[in-house]
Amino acid sequence: MEHREEDVRLGANKYSERQAIGIAAQSEDKDYKEPPPAPLFEPGELMSWSFYRAGIAEFVATFLFLYITVLTVMGVSKSDSKCSTVGIQGIAWAFGGMIFALVYCTAGISGGHINPAVTFGLFLARKLSLTRAVFYMVMQCLGAICGAALVKAFGKTLYQTKGGGANVVNVGYTKGDGLGAEIIGTFVLVYTVFSATDAKRSARDSHVPILAPLPIGFAVFLVHLATIPVTGTGINPARSLGAAVIYNNEHAWNDHWIFWVGPFIGAALAALYHQVVIRAIPFKSK
Repeated sequence: MEHREEDVRLGANKYSERQAIGIAAQSEDKDYKEPPPAPLFEPGELMSWSFYRAGIAEFVATFLFLYITVLTVMGVSKSDSKCSTVGIQGIAWAFGGMIFALVYCTAGISGGHINPAVTFGLFLARKLSLTRAVFYMVMQCLGAICGAALVKAFGKTLYQTKGGGANVVNVGYTKGDGLGAEIIGTFVLVYTVFSATDAKRSARDSHVPILAPLPIGFAVFLVHLATIPVTGTGINPARSLGAAVIYNNEHAWNDHWIFWVGPFIGAALAALYHQVVIRAIPFKSK
């Protein structure tokens, strides 16, 4: 048998990982080979229909995401008694459930990002080109604006008087609190995305079936449960932008930078952690 390449030159993986009792060892033909990083610029993409189809898929998915989630928020906000609505738990399920459904529907077309922070994290990991990353982010933001606009069309007065689903730092919390909540929440989401879609993990643990959209949607659900009281939960700059543009309130705009800076920092930290610590890519033997 050929000598197996060590994952880390420093010897961190000198000994093979233990396998679960009752699981046969994986055969050598399932050894994973790291794919080359995506080029920074790929002009050829601009001539491909699949490139534009992927962008349209991101637009439609983010449009539907904002429509369902912000409409849910409005339904809770308009009631004086939260007992008669789905409450915070229902809002969290709306966000997590829609991510689960939409990632499942669009993963094979665009990767199912539906979030500029996810796109940014994957770009930093060289999973897609800058050309595609920028295109995705633009389409996600446009889709979010259109989705929030449709919700407002159902009831302009309700939308404007109940906050429009816009993200703001809630009373009792500082901007620093809000920024920290967005950084950590996005880290949880993007780290889950990397782990659930890791091709090496799929090759190594092929005996463990995994439906990637499920843990991603569940991560969104859990983060919303934790941070709705703090910021209403952004962790998605397109979602925050769409609601802010249509609501167009000074308070929402004053806090809006938090919902770009926080998610982008969280995504960058998640990409760094996964690529350097978990996958140890900088230490790979040549």
